[in-house]
Amino acid sequence: MQKKKPAKVPVHGPQHSKQVRIIGGQWKRTPLPVLEALGLRPTPDRVRETVFNWINHLRDANWSGAQVLDLFAGSGALGFEAASRGAERVVMVDSNTAVVRQLDLIREKLKATNITAQRGDALATAQSMAMRGQKFDLIFLDPPYQQDLIAKSLPLCAKLLGEDGLVYAEAEAPLDGEEAPEWMAAWEVVRADKAGMVYFHLLKPLAP
Repeated sequence: MQKKKPAKVPVHGPQHSKQVRIIGGQWKRTPLPVLEALGLRPTPDRVRETVFNWINHLRDANWSGAQVLDLFAGSGALGFEAASRGAERVVMVDSNTAVVRQLDLIREKLKATNITAQRGDALATAQSMAMRGQKFDLIFLDPPYQQDLIAKSLPLCAKLLGEDGLVYAEAEAPLDGEEAPEWMAAWEVVRADKAGMVYFHLLKPLAP
């Protein structure tokens, strides 16, 4: 039987040359266009499928009430995936105006009232959220490579995580094993895998 094609999300402004798809939940198979923006590198579908299987197992597939922060949102693939599966609130942050404008277009098309997209520097925004006492159950970190952004983000994430909270971190090098950087000493790697040149991990802070 031929599958019904999902409705296309209209995009205006900068040209895009590729797309990813939401793989689960109420918006399953919805395409997400990817802008040709500097450093924009969406998490591949198969990686997201693995990661969300991990998260579903750890959460018993219960997304109700989940508070999610997508700190380097880019295409929004991770944040939209969480919202599609029933997260109560998803906050997407990106420093690129065109990227945030597109996230808003997709959010409006999907009538995704559980999503907020905002423009801002990820580290400054995280610092501000921590100072205001905001808490999240899940934080996505998929920053541009070669800028030490994981190392700079994790101390802020530790302040933002609620009880039993998790951080997803995607990097160009492993964060566990013999090659683990010193700044990972405060974190436990719950799950980790590699796809191509991408290393991806689920982390939780170690008890002080």
